[in-house]
Amino acid sequence: MLNSVRVRLTLWYTAVLACVLLIVTISAYLVLRKHLQRRTDSSLTELADSFLTTVHAELGNGESNTIREGTQAAIAEHHFRDTVFLVLDQKGTIVAASDSLFAAEAPKLMPEWSSGANPSEHAFRTIRLGSRNYRRYVRRFSAAGGSYVLISLQSLHQQEELLETIADTFVLTIPLAILLASAGGYFLARRSLSPVVAMSTQAGRIGAENLHERLKVRNATDELGHLARSFNDLLDRLDQSFERQRRFVADASHELRTPVAILYGEADVALSQPVRAPEEYRESLGILRAEARRLKRIVEDLFTLARADAGQYPLSLSDFYLDELVAECSRNMRTLAAAKRIALRCDAPGEMPVRADEGLLRRMFMNLLDNAIKYTPEGGAVSVACGEEQAQYRVSISDSGAGIPREIQPRIFEPFFREDKTRSRAGSDGGGAGLGLSISLWIAQAHGGRIELTRSGQDGSTFTVFLPAAVPGR
Repeated sequence: MLNSVRVRLTLWYTAVLACVLLIVTISAYLVLRKHLQRRTDSSLTELADSFLTTVHAELGNGESNTIREGTQAAIAEHHFRDTVFLVLDQKGTIVAASDSLFAAEAPKLMPEWSSGANPSEHAFRTIRLGSRNYRRYVRRFSAAGGSYVLISLQSLHQQEELLETIADTFVLTIPLAILLASAGGYFLARRSLSPVVAMSTQAGRIGAENLHERLKVRNATDELGHLARSFNDLLDRLDQSFERQRRFVADASHELRTPVAILYGEADVALSQPVRAPEEYRESLGILRAEARRLKRIVEDLFTLARADAGQYPLSLSDFYLDELVAECSRNMRTLAAAKRIALRCDAPGEMPVRADEGLLRRMFMNLLDNAIKYTPEGGAVSVACGEEQAQYRVSISDSGAGIPREIQPRIFEPFFREDKTRSRAGSDGGGAGLGLSISLWIAQAHGGRIELTRSGQDGSTFTVFLPAAVPGR
């Protein structure tokens, strides 16, 4: 049961509410009781002042000859319900009392001053007489040549009844409020989390076979709507990743199937007859060697892409000049260009020091040059231009081929993607697998750079490599 978020939220809400209600009610009860006590003390003080004023007035006017007569007159004038006045002399003898029933309780009312303590130090105190509690006020005064003590008592019965009624009210209302709040909290938690339950149920039905389905977004502006949109974005990325993986596996299977079929077919032809001429065996072995080389290149490219995607291809950094590397790659490709009577020109005017993986950059430029020569018809031209702008190096490789159609330009860096109908290959190129641009893009990105198709038309295409002049990690 506690595994449910709704139940845990309800329990937490109920516990917090119960603590808050208890703190508020206890504080209110204590504040009210303190306020009533202060009001009682203030009333006793005012009554004592009025009582003594009457006593002094009686004695001063000559209407009363003794302290007993004066206090009796004051008691007669200050006759209030639940209020008792006692006047005692220094020996503790009762001089006057407004209620004779309390005269017998005099020893309980004056333990402090009878033992020598100052009555002012214990002016107010709550005492119990019989079945009721009283608030006592002690005050010393002088009259008729003597020193006396006035004790004022006020019953706390009404205050206690009021406090008891309030306490009973709290005892009844707090559990009821907690119960209602718990039910309301559970209802609100269930209603608030119902979209989460619906999303989790729908998400549980989504698998590889129906990855195109998306969660329903009830309110796109609240937190749950943001969660649903984030999950849908995750599904979009997963769907795209699965689609690329499926296409990659299908293309890889297709690319590997062709050389494997050729290898099997040539071996089968070579072994179909017991004896063949040496020239026929050499021809078959040549075909087998060419297809094995092609198969080896495809496997190496696949392995490179797999390690790159997994982040397990470390860079071997060194300091060298990028312009010299580009010029060297151009010289290495002159033989391939000359075979198709293609003019290959390299323009690298200034020094371009860089810290990078020289082997990977060499592979990238060789791939780009190889593609440019393959897609350039006989008698065409390929040019390489180097430069620097905005703290980054720029290497542009241009060909004079047929160009790349606009509709397929966003996909040219995908693995195995080719459009042989528009950019036909020469028959002697060996049939590439369409991995060169993908590997080149990864190499550029691994060095903090990028590759862009900056121009493509009927007069040819231009691929531009941008590399930071200050490579990260230098």
